[in-house]
Amino acid sequence: SRRRLLLVSNSTLHGGGYLGHCQQHIKSFLGEKVKRVLFVPYALHDRDAYARTAREKFESLGYGLDSIHESCDPVEAVRKSEAIFIGGGNTFRLLKALYDNSLIQEIRKRVLEDGIPYMGSSAGTNVATISINTTNDMPIVYPPSLQALGLVPFNINPHYLDPDLKSTHMGETREERINQYHEEPNTPPVL
Repeated sequence: SRRRLLLVSNSTLHGGGYLGHCQQHIKSFLGEKVKRVLFVPYALHDRDAYARTAREKFESLGYGLDSIHESCDPVEAVRKSEAIFIGGGNTFRLLKALYDNSLIQEIRKRVLEDGIPYMGSSAGTNVATISINTTNDMPIVYPPSLQALGLVPFNINPHYLDPDLKSTHMGETREERINQYHEEPNTPPVL
């Protein structure tokens, strides 16, 4: 099957609403065949509020939205899904919940073998990669592994900012942190 991914750096842009900056891309990506999207809100603590926000946006675009946290069987919800959207928040929290609910292999199968569309934003983009080694998030919880879904053969650093040459802040830049990551042997590319 053909891999179909829409990986977004962030859910909002300054002055805009939730997914407003990419809503035309979402409609084009999902198309008319998809009627319902399975939302994974595990990256935020208040999953009910997050699901309401996502549901409002996707319904405004003409799609139904089911939140996986409302399902009594998350694995079965993935198996029946037409498309998957994993939202942003804390990448460590998200990956831990994916492992805790035995969803890593199920999502991989649905996306890589069955060819259903996968959309991620921020942390949802991070977990689409080989590992979460290059996330900017704090490890507030510990997943059993930093290995992620592996839907793409590289890592991504959402919210990457080029160094500000005029800044007087002397802390490490994201570029320096990524270069430190690449000092380790056999690290994949980082976008």
